This record gives sequence, C-alpha cells and structure tokens, in this order.
Amino acid sequence: MTSPPPVLELRGLVKYFPLRGGILSRHPGGFIRAVDGVSFSIRKGETLGLVGESGCGKSTLARLILRVLEPTAGRILLKGNDVSNLKGEGLRRVRRDVQMIFQDPYASLNPRLSAKTIVSEPLVNYQIGNRAWRERRVRELFSRVGLREEQLHHYPHEFSGGQRQRIGIARALALNPSLIIADEPVSALDVSIQAQILNLLADLKKEFELSYLFISHDLSVVEHVSNTVAIMYLGTIVEIASRDALFQNPYHPYTQALLEAVPTLDPCFKRERRLLTGDVPSPSHLPSGCRFRTRCPVAMPECSAREPPLTAAEDGHLVACHLVGGPGFSSPLTTSNERRKER
Repeated sequence: MTSPPPVLELRGLVKYFPLRGGILSRHPGGFIRAVDGVSFSIRKGETLGLVGESGCGKSTLARLILRVLEPTAGRILLKGNDVSNLKGEGLRRVRRDVQMIFQDPYASLNPRLSAKTIVSEPLVNYQIGNRAWRERRVRELFSRVGLREEQLHHYPHEFSGGQRQRIGIARALALNPSLIIADEPVSALDVSIQAQILNLLADLKKEFELSYLFISHDLSVVEHVSNTVAIMYLGTIVEIASRDALFQNPYHPYTQALLEAVPTLDPCFKRERRLLTGDVPSPSHLPSGCRFRTRCPVAMPECSAREPPLTAAEDGHLVACHLVGGPGFSSPLTTSNERRKER
C-alpha cells in the first residue's frame, strides 16, 4: 500500500529579485537571490520548523508557497499536485487549502471590520454556506480559539495582542485548510501569552490533523513545536533533520553556532562558544562556493571552490557542509538533555 503524498513538497524552489540600474532603472543590475534551491516536504500532521536569521528568505519562502510571489524556478506540490504555475480559478481553489497566520496580530487585521466579519470573510469570499450557517461557524471558531461570544462585534483595537492573534488563528481555520503557514506567530507577544498561543496551536493540530510550516528565529519555540527542523542561511537550507536529532547532534557549523548562542538559566554553567566573525554577505553578491564560509570558524580551501550540496549524514540528517564525515569535523558541545537541564 502506497503512502499518501506529502501535504507540501518543495523541489528546488528559487526566487530571484532583479536589481535595476541606469537611467530610468531599465537595465538589469544583477539579482537578489532571496530563495535559492530550497527542497523539503511536510506530511500530514507534521510541523516543520524553519529557522534562520532575519533576511535569510524565510518569509519570502512562505509567500512563494502561498503564490503571493511567483517563483523564478522550481516546483511547489500540494498533496502531490503541482501548483507552481496555476492561475485564476485553479490557484483560487488551492489557496483555500493553505492559510497563513501572520507575525503582527494587529497589522494583519482590518481595523475597520469587526472580529466577526474578519473571521467570516474567507467563508464569504468562497461563498460557503448561507448567512446563518456562517454565523454559527464563526461562533464555533471563536469558542474553539478561546474567545467569548460577546466579543464577536468588537473591533481589533478592543482586543489584547494575544486575543488578536486568536482572531487570526480563527480566520486561518475558517476554510478547514490542510496546511497552515505560521510566520513568527508569537514573536510580537509577551512570554506568558506565547505559551498560550503555542498550546492552542498544538491542540488544533491534533484536533484537525493540521500540518504546519512554523517560521521562527526562536530555537526554544521551534524545539517545543516541531517534528522536523530546517536551518536556512542566505536563501538555502544548510541542515534539515528531525527535532531530536538536530538539537542533540547538529552537524553544520552554522547550526552549532545558533545552538551555542542560546542563553542558559544556570549562572554557574559556562559554555564554550565559537563566535561567528564578519557580516552576513549581501544576497546580491554572494561569496563563491559555500555562502557561509566567510563566517565559518572551520572553513577550508575547498569551501571557496564549490558550493556543498545537501548530503545525507547520520541520524537522518541532510547537511550542506564539506566537512561532514571528513577530518576535522566536530559534533555539538552539548546534548539536548544537557540543554534541558540547564534551563
């Protein structure tokens, strides 16, 4: 018996933004390589955590999946169907199955609409049900995300940050999607509220068998919510593995540096850290070979000669590093169990 296709599969996805120069900006002046050959898959009920520095291409990748941006190359498959070049009504049907939770819970809500109207808007756009059915559906969603029925007619400015994010979650659930893209959904919230929203997302995942692409720069949050973790640097995936394997035994020097930078709660614990030197290169003028080599503490001549492909390593890892399995390669300094004890 064959297994069902992944809910989402990306194959060599690319997005270049042209730079213009000259009089009236008519002549091409190179490209910004925002997303450069990204491949991964997400299965039903799975959460993939996407981690990387600001500007590495995480949000651009999310917009490509939603087809808000047109890909330069590569393929986007939803439940096995190629949606990379869909237009018109075909694209409209696909978007019903993929919804997004935005980073800013205030900017993502129309301040002129009531909460009830905001949550029912997707149902109206797709002409689902009559008015009475839509009202019942909105009340059910309000109850499910922890909002009170008497708040239906309130406007966004009358809610707290956490409540506004709950409205955004209810709106994303309205069309019963298979995949939800959560772009930094808790970064703008207080820590106590973050925990409530993360627990809500976990409960909804189990109840509706949702799949998540969870974008974040907070490794603690990603470790809590993800089944699989992908590390992104300057538009490419440099390491991807199961959550436990990656946090217990990271291979790529960039992943190791990220984990070593996580603060600990024990004031007596001293961790040796390898500080990254230099600035992040411009995506319009990438270094030759490995794009991390200018900051890598273990770079070697081969790193400037060719770009390393994603290579299978132990523990189910895929790693883009010439040192993997070679001399001079070192694993992480701490295990995930030690890291949990530190907290």
